This record gives sequence, C-alpha cells and structure tokens, in this order.
Amino acid sequence: MITGATRNKVDDIWQRMWEGGITNPLEVISQLTYLMFMKSLDDKELEAEQMAQLTGIPAEKLVFPQTPEGQELRWHNFKNEPAEQMFATVGQKVFPFLKTLHTGNAFAESMEDASFGFNKPKTLERAVSGIDDLLTNFVKDQDDLGDLYEYMLSKLNTAGANGQFRTPKHIRDMMVGLLDPKPGQMIGDPACGTAGFLISAAEWIRKTYGDTMSAEDWNLFEGEQFTGFDTDQTMVRISAMNMLLHGVENPDIRNQDSLSRLNTIRGRFDCILANPPFTGSLDVEDIDDSLKAIVQTKQTELLFVALFLRMLKLGGRCACIVPNGVLFRSNSKAYRELRRELVEHQRLEAIIYMPSGVFKPYSGVSTAVLVFTKTDAPNSTDKVWLYNMEHDGFTLDDKRDEDPTHNDIPDILARWRNLDGESARERTEQSFFVARDDIAAQDYDFSFNKYVKVEYEKKEYPPTSQLMAELRDLNTKFVNGLNELDAMLAKDGE
Repeated sequence: MITGATRNKVDDIWQRMWEGGITNPLEVISQLTYLMFMKSLDDKELEAEQMAQLTGIPAEKLVFPQTPEGQELRWHNFKNEPAEQMFATVGQKVFPFLKTLHTGNAFAESMEDASFGFNKPKTLERAVSGIDDLLTNFVKDQDDLGDLYEYMLSKLNTAGANGQFRTPKHIRDMMVGLLDPKPGQMIGDPACGTAGFLISAAEWIRKTYGDTMSAEDWNLFEGEQFTGFDTDQTMVRISAMNMLLHGVENPDIRNQDSLSRLNTIRGRFDCILANPPFTGSLDVEDIDDSLKAIVQTKQTELLFVALFLRMLKLGGRCACIVPNGVLFRSNSKAYRELRRELVEHQRLEAIIYMPSGVFKPYSGVSTAVLVFTKTDAPNSTDKVWLYNMEHDGFTLDDKRDEDPTHNDIPDILARWRNLDGESARERTEQSFFVARDDIAAQDYDFSFNKYVKVEYEKKEYPPTSQLMAELRDLNTKFVNGLNELDAMLAKDGE
C-alpha cells in the first residue's frame, strides 16, 4: 500500500521535474518511466549475478555488455556520478542503448522512438535520486510497485483531445467484477490508454484464482493473455510499463488504431473491458467493412461497440462505458440500430447508469456501463437488468474526495451475484429487470426513466377555512407581540 510518505516522495519528484521545465504531465510520467525501467534492468541483472555467485553457474541472457563501457550504463554506477557527467552518460549512452534492446519485454520493444526529455543536469540528478530512494526504501513488493505507478498515473488529470480519459480504479474494478475474467481467458482492451482495465483484470485473476492456477495458466498470464491497443505510442509505453510493474512481463500492447482496416482481429477474446473515446468521427473510407455491417456510422462511440462484437468469440462477454447519448439518441438511425443489435441479435445483460460526476475533473459527461454477451443469434436477450447508481464512494464534484458512506458499488456487485433475487423487484426500486418486449415497445430506447415507475403520494391538506383560521391566529400573535415590544420600549424610555 502506498503511504503518505511515499506519496510525498512522488509529489516532491514531480515538483522538481516541473521546476526543471518538464511541465507536461504526460512527459513527466514518460521520463520517470524511462528511469524506472533503467533501474529495473540493473536490479534484475544484479539478482542474476548474485545467483550466479551462489550457484557457481554463469548467468544467462545478461542485458549489459561485460565491458567497462557496458557496465557504465548500469544504474548503480551512473547514479553516483556528478550531475553533468550523469547527464552525459544517460542522455548520450544509456538512453540510446535502451532503444536497441529487444529483450522480449513489451516495454523494451516500445522504446524505439522514445526521446530523452531532460534538458538540465540538475533535474536529471534529482529525478534519479528520487526514483532510487523510492524504489529502494519505500517499495517492498510487486503490489507496491503497481500502486506507486498508479499514483503517478493519477496525476494525468486532463482529458485527451478525442474525449479519452482514465477510468477511476474503483469503476474498473466494478466492471471486472461484473465479468469475472478467469485463467486461460483472452482479455482485451482496444482503447487501452494506460492499461487500467488490463491491470484490474490481472489483479482479479491473481487474487480470485491464483491458488488454483496451473503452470500453463501462469505462462499465459505473464504474456499474451492480455492485449491492448492505443493510437498514442507514448501511451503504449506507459501501458507496457504499467503491466510490467503489475507482474505481467510481456502483454500484447500495440500502437494501432483499433477501428482501422489494419486491425483484422475477429473472434479472439473471451472478455473485453473498455472505455473508448467518446467524441470524434472517422473518414468513411477508413472504416472496416465488418464494422459497417453492424452499424452504418462515423461516430467512434458506436463503432467501438461494433468492434467489440467483432473481436469477441461467440460466448465472449464485454463490459464497456458509453456516453448516455448512446442509450437514447434517436436523431441518428445508427444509434437505434446499434441498440437493436444488442437486444435482438446479441444478449444484452445489464445497463448500469452512473452519475455524471464519476469522471470529474476530466469531464462531467453522464455515462453508463453496458454488459453484453456475443451470441449472433436472434432472441438471445430475454430480460435486461437495470441499476441506477447514485453514488460511487467519492464526492461527485471536481475534488472527488472519498465518501465511503455513499457507495452503491458493493450493492451493485452483491445484487449482480444474486440475480434470481432481482426478479421480484418493482420498477420503483434502484434496480430491476426489464423484458426484451418492453424495450422493443420503447423503440429500443435504453433511458432509465423509460422504465422506472414513479409513485406519486397523495397529500391530504386541511380545508381552506381551517388554514385561514390558523393564519388569523398567527397574525393575532404577531400583533400582540409588537404591542408588548412597544410597551417595553416606552417603559425603558421613562
């Protein structure tokens, strides 16, 4: 667990970076990520060398050349150099060396076009010292490493130009809990950003099924079980490092536009978890024909849902976040047709309506979680479970302070695991089932208010004569009070 002392250390490193002229949060994260990778390479090499000394068996696959020049590239050597010398060593030797590595590690593979962003020797010296202190004295195990990086990523507090932004961890964990991904299942996020959903899925599998996983399960877990795509190469590097620090050595993380014709994946995934971009559109010529067959549109929020259907296996399941417009917009045929597709040709399982403050301070947009299974068969949807989330355990303002007394997520997961008990719920409650025929009758509008039943309580009021008598009585008391006050003031003036 990341303590207050560790957070303060991270905040101090961050401040030093800003003072050194590196003010873009994404660039700060990128440069710190490179330093963490440099240290992790050296730490693993030191462990291999120590094991070789103990066993007498020479270490295999050493990363650094066994020459004076090669050893100069190692963290434990350059970290103690004077600022100017360290700046030259890291910028002119270590960084170019990292870009040539092909260690079978997803992060190393993503380094080819990375750039060294430090422009002041003192800033680099302070950052190296801070990272060394953090990883040596404050991080005790793999979980700490992951938590540390998540805290760094939490400082990316601005939304991207296309409406993409980090999904809060507790929302990711809720969605993973809804899908319950298992060992051996292929898990994907075609708009992975910092790989948050893949991390939450990995943590769920390790915690829920780790004690019963086979060697084959673990081999898959450490690599190709997890796939993520992002159009930003910087995000690809951050995702790869995030996965590495959470114990997944070699996930399939790619710099790729998932909606383009270059993405030919069909029927691969058992689980898809995603929060795709909410805005923007594509050139019709760039859209793959397989997506047009599901929905004729240029809107990315619709195309991504169609993409999820294409990339899922039959029986594969998806939990994704969509803006509320996807639920009810009727001024475009594509919105209705996508909703109809989910109800009539797939199995729409649940819609969870989230309050508008969930994504603050990035955005105040209202969103919902869709949960569905790919069936490609008519009449697969029998009934759909609706839940109106009012609180998520945090205040719904820009501060997003913890508010554990107001949190619907434990209730959502508890009810989800006992759906038989939901059948008897009335439509006046926070959650209930809606039959497919009822949704069709509403022309496939998914709005919660189309199905919730509002009960109006009849209020009985006293007769008018009684109300007038009470008003006269109050007026009399008011006049008498004023008279008493006048008398008291007159007496005081004598």
